[in-house]
Amino acid sequence: MDNDKYIGRLLDNRYEIREVIGTGGMAVVYKARDHRLNRFVAVKILKDEYSQDEEFRRRFHAESQAVAMLSHPNIVSVHDVSTTNEVDYIVMELIEGITLRQYMEKKGVLNWKETLHFAIQIAKALEHAHSRGIVHRDIKPHNVMILKNGSVKVADFGIARVMSKSNTLTKEALGSVHYISPEQAKGGRVDNRSDIYSLGVVMYEMITGRPPYDGESPVAVAIQHINGGAPLPSTLNPNIPGGLEQIIMKAMAKDPADRYDTATAMLYDMDEFRKDPSMLFDYNLPPIDDVTKIRPPLVVQEQAVQAAPRTTAERVAERHGEPPRTTHRTASTGTETRQAHSERTRRTEERRSEDRWEQERSREEAERRSRVAVTAIVTCSLVAVVAIGVFLWAILSSGGFFSQPEMVPVPDLVGREFDSLPAYTQFQVIRGGVEYSDVYPEGQIMAQDPVGGSEIQQGGRIYVTVSQGPQATEQVRTMEDLVDMKVDAAESYLEGLNMNLHFIRREEYSDTIKEGNITRTEPFQDQPIKDGDTITLWVSLGSKPGVMPNVIKSLEADARQRLNALGLDLVIVKEEEAYNAVEEGRVIRTEPSAGQQLTRGMQVTLVISTGPEKAQMPYVVGQTYADALQSLNSQGFTNVKREVVDSAQPKDEVVTQSVEKDEEIPVNTEIILEVSSGTPPAPKTVYNVSFEIPVETTASFIFAIRDSTGQYVYGPTYMPAGTKTAVVPSLQGNGTETYSLYVDNELVGYATVNFEPETENGE
Repeated sequence: MDNDKYIGRLLDNRYEIREVIGTGGMAVVYKARDHRLNRFVAVKILKDEYSQDEEFRRRFHAESQAVAMLSHPNIVSVHDVSTTNEVDYIVMELIEGITLRQYMEKKGVLNWKETLHFAIQIAKALEHAHSRGIVHRDIKPHNVMILKNGSVKVADFGIARVMSKSNTLTKEALGSVHYISPEQAKGGRVDNRSDIYSLGVVMYEMITGRPPYDGESPVAVAIQHINGGAPLPSTLNPNIPGGLEQIIMKAMAKDPADRYDTATAMLYDMDEFRKDPSMLFDYNLPPIDDVTKIRPPLVVQEQAVQAAPRTTAERVAERHGEPPRTTHRTASTGTETRQAHSERTRRTEERRSEDRWEQERSREEAERRSRVAVTAIVTCSLVAVVAIGVFLWAILSSGGFFSQPEMVPVPDLVGREFDSLPAYTQFQVIRGGVEYSDVYPEGQIMAQDPVGGSEIQQGGRIYVTVSQGPQATEQVRTMEDLVDMKVDAAESYLEGLNMNLHFIRREEYSDTIKEGNITRTEPFQDQPIKDGDTITLWVSLGSKPGVMPNVIKSLEADARQRLNALGLDLVIVKEEEAYNAVEEGRVIRTEPSAGQQLTRGMQVTLVISTGPEKAQMPYVVGQTYADALQSLNSQGFTNVKREVVDSAQPKDEVVTQSVEKDEEIPVNTEIILEVSSGTPPAPKTVYNVSFEIPVETTASFIFAIRDSTGQYVYGPTYMPAGTKTAVVPSLQGNGTETYSLYVDNELVGYATVNFEPETENGE
């Protein structure tokens, strides 16, 4: 598929494709503008190899229509679906963020709080979709979007059903095979629990930094999903709380019947764990079908001491001589029956974990055992013979099979310093664990099993719990002033407080803070922060860009006022240029032009018109019109008009010009050239005409009359004071002509003379 062939196109006369923002196995995702709703959206267009498959297109359309009915804050919304002969696509909300895959690649191993934070939101999305009968089928970090505010949206709901048409593992499965359920790998029936399995795998990878199964090919990985047996997450990351590990492994159970029945049930356990991270679950209680009556998780009751490490990681540590990890303890269930049941459950889980560890260990040692098999058999036989002999000697020397073991009293060790205990010869004192205590100082024994005053077989063990002292109160600090600090340095500083803080980055423009530095924090400076708080760091994007306004043809002062109003401290430079189309003092053009981005302190050039260029009017009377026009154009005059008049001059010769010779005028001034028609005018009628002077005069004055061409037809002539009328003899003209009357060289009025001959009737 040519990814660029859709860029710039308008789909369904609505969606304008702008750029490619992602490519998947079956489609390409573009950023587009919805012109109908004036917003940006994501458009996923099927690749050519799929758009030519009619069955595939039908399934794609049906599934997309179904998913479009989903509406949940943790699901990417589908706005529109279109299937035409030319292109098949779906329109989704445009998410500004990164995928969970990108986030994991950046951060590596996530802590358990982040893992739980993301997993809960994914589970809520699954809960909503499952309630609408839609199974995702392709839950993986690539399909989970993380927004800037830390919230999560799951994409591609239901679309995986279309991709599963062939149920084969091809190159398209490379990105998904690490997360598919065993039933998917076998091509079997898929239901809600398949999504739960995939979510468990995603949680496993978030908290360990690697998927539970990996291999050189998709088939190899799929077979591992089918066979099961993934190592416990705690063997890869000892800091995983036991309850969260239980949730992950239950979700990843190979048999769907052993998983959570619903996302609602899984959400319930995650929420309970979130409230009490030290809790453990008892999954052996009978299930309750009604999700509205989900059983509360029964925490495993521990004895006052621990007989052995409870997790595989602790057992491995013990085998290597390392002290066991502190285990999580919870309150008693309150009844002996429930305690016994819980204890059996704990031991069962312990044996299962032990068996898994032993199986893994045995596989690693299989080859070595095969090489020494014969030696081992011989050695074991000799050891067995010796052991039997020793055993028989011990029985005989002690008086036979029916003798009773010797019992010794158990001392009361509670309140004593564990490190100061003497070396007992009749029994062993084993430290089973440590706990916080407000009663017993650090290092003192706070509980023992069996209790003081009872009896124990000689050579037996007494398990004790040692106090860690009172649990430290929640660490509280005040927020430091991080303003103008680089964001990475700020996060490093906060991480160094060892308060398990979480960070959210948000961006904003700032005129005073350099790009990439902190503008403000939430909480603010000197406000309290405590363990586990979320800190919002606002990061500067630099000065907010403005947009150059359109000030063309504006007066210079108005243009400057609009630019200064942007508040960007722009440097405004003025240049002048003659321009025919824009009057003097107005803006011809700007640099940058209208619509371009402006940044603080940027230089803006205003080119101001000095008005049209000026030139001297040449004398063109007597020239042909063509020559006259060429002469005027060469001087820059472009606004020339031609009027034809009767004249005895040769045809097309200029007989008059409206602008006097050598007069300097703007080159866009209208110039009228009267051109001879080549036909002489009709003979003029001669009249003696009387003109009334339209003004009162108290002194003598100069009187003159001009015709329509500006030529004097009378005067200038001296007139005595009080003259009312002037008689002009021998005035010639044709038809009706208008004359201008001047007194002392000032225009005072007009007079019209009709030269038409009178008819015989005197009309």
